[in-house]
Amino acid sequence: MYEQDQRIVMTLDAGGTNFVFSAIQGCKEIVDPIRLPAAPNDLTRCLSTLVEGFLEVEKRLAKLPAAISFAFPGPADYAHGIIGDLPNFPAFRGGVALGPYLEAQFGIPTFINNDGNLFAYGEAIGGLLPEVNEELRSAGRTRRYQNLIGITLGTGFGAGVVIGNQLLTGDNGCGGDVWLMRNKRYPSLIAEESVSIRAVRRVYEERSGTDASALSPKDIFDIAEGTRAGDRPAAISSFGELGEVAADAIVRALDIVDGLVVIGGGVAGAAKYILPNLLEETRRTVGTFAGDTFPNLQMEVFDLTNPTHRAEFLSEEEAWVNVPRSDKQVPYLRRKKTGIALSTLGTSRAIAIGAYAFALNELSKKQIQSK
Repeated sequence: MYEQDQRIVMTLDAGGTNFVFSAIQGCKEIVDPIRLPAAPNDLTRCLSTLVEGFLEVEKRLAKLPAAISFAFPGPADYAHGIIGDLPNFPAFRGGVALGPYLEAQFGIPTFINNDGNLFAYGEAIGGLLPEVNEELRSAGRTRRYQNLIGITLGTGFGAGVVIGNQLLTGDNGCGGDVWLMRNKRYPSLIAEESVSIRAVRRVYEERSGTDASALSPKDIFDIAEGTRAGDRPAAISSFGELGEVAADAIVRALDIVDGLVVIGGGVAGAAKYILPNLLEETRRTVGTFAGDTFPNLQMEVFDLTNPTHRAEFLSEEEAWVNVPRSDKQVPYLRRKKTGIALSTLGTSRAIAIGAYAFALNELSKKQIQSK
């Protein structure tokens, strides 16, 4: 969509330890990333680091950038560029007008969003959505997908929604949030308590009866793989429970959004142990007092990481229906389908492309409004 666009957008990967600065043009990174310490406890140093990083990127560009755009953790008022009380950034307590500050420093529009939103947008612009639609086109199918739910599995349970190539931000900047949906296993708790790094560690500890406080999800994955000593069944089930609870939230989102699902984030590396339970949960049935049963979802769910499932997803039993009192026929797609896949772009790249595309889309809107 923006592969030929010559405008440059400066970007930032904002972690609690390091800030990584870069720039994108035509959906490609055009400078070597610049890494600087984040200084999350010192607002003056943190702001100075942000300016220093973007200035260094600007020096390396052949022309002036059109905007700054990046993901930053919430809570935040993203529309106004204000970052709120962040656990990992104590210096921002009370709210910091970060977007307006950077606009004043660089004289260009600055856009901030959360990583779940930008991950979904990146996958919709340059990842899963165009990839699947191109496969359908190449196979001669008439079906096309316009909607996408992007899920990130990591420190928390993140998500974003794209509908008809438009990012759903919501009236309060809360569009696509799934982290505080009901927890299927613990209905009084939020879903994130079972869909996060801390959840994998907690479940492993409960089921193995050992202290897991020093273990990372990668350590627990290695135990599941049998390449590290530990309780292998407990490791496998810790990822399985995450998949089960994540699926329950995804099903609720799919009931509204009706699109493809793409999964990213560090914990997604354990997908082989997450997806079986996730897919099983999406295929459950629900009933009525009269005894009728219905599928959890109206759509059939396909695992797009599985070549056999992907081939069936791309196949189409396309019927043709006569138009009454006419010799015309129209296609009839009898089967409702959706697919769940892993990010092939990679989470960081998808977020960067999302930030880039979001900025250009917002700039285009402003140009139209000014005419």
